[in-house]
Amino acid sequence: MIEIRNLKKSYGKHTILHDLNLTVPDGCVYGMVGVNGAGKSTLLRMLAGVLKADSGEILYDGQNVYENENIKKKLFFLPDDPYYTINTSGKNLAELYKTYYDFDSSLFHRWCENFSLNVNTPIHNFSKGMKRQMFVSLALASHPKYMLLDEAFDGLDPNARHSFKCALAELGRQNNCTTIIASHSLRELSDTCTDFALIGNGSVLESGNLSEHLDTVHKYQAAFNRSITRADFPVDCIKFESTGRVVQFIVRSDPEKIREAIAHLEPLFIEEIPVDFEEYFLIETEQGRKSI
Repeated sequence: MIEIRNLKKSYGKHTILHDLNLTVPDGCVYGMVGVNGAGKSTLLRMLAGVLKADSGEILYDGQNVYENENIKKKLFFLPDDPYYTINTSGKNLAELYKTYYDFDSSLFHRWCENFSLNVNTPIHNFSKGMKRQMFVSLALASHPKYMLLDEAFDGLDPNARHSFKCALAELGRQNNCTTIIASHSLRELSDTCTDFALIGNGSVLESGNLSEHLDTVHKYQAAFNRSITRADFPVDCIKFESTGRVVQFIVRSDPEKIREAIAHLEPLFIEEIPVDFEEYFLIETEQGRKSI
């Protein structure tokens, strides 16, 4: 389990994170989301033990990660733009990782073959997507207990994204691996993550089980025999859009109570439309801006 307690990080007078608290359960795929500049990448680097907190602590199974070699051997951090020298090949990196991780060479070569990657080719000759595939292959072959990924799906084609998602799920089942993914690709996260944290204003605005949170917001489309305005609605809407006699609205309430509340408006039909992670994110960030 990962525990983040009262974390603070600043650069000069600019505060990036403050009083940030979060618990990440074992074996989950955890999506870390937020607007640009929210501090997601900074938090990932602190989780990896690369950056030191100004105050607070990050604990892996009760142990502080910073300057803790035993903990760092259990985690794999893949930044958005990983460093390598001009002549470094996948084979070179695999040999390096063998000295640090319980590295599975056969699994590494299998993933490279799956992605049609030549392990002897210098990585700087690869396209952006191929570079990402190489580092994904290295990450999966390292068998980490904790995997930290910054923009995990960036540069991967649809087939590669699907394979990677399946591999992450398999790691969770077989090794109880905990994966944290910071990404702007919410549609990719929505069918991958079990849990999430929304980072904003330097702290955690919301977190928990993704499915449970999505179930708290309901989106409907309804048609009426006359034009309906927001003022006509007997329920408080997070969002309301009207096009002629067709209305779309989003609310937080029990579905049965919603239908009962608008029954007197005599809708010709009403149907619920699923809310995905991207729309939920937009709702929560908009609500957060209004509360500031």
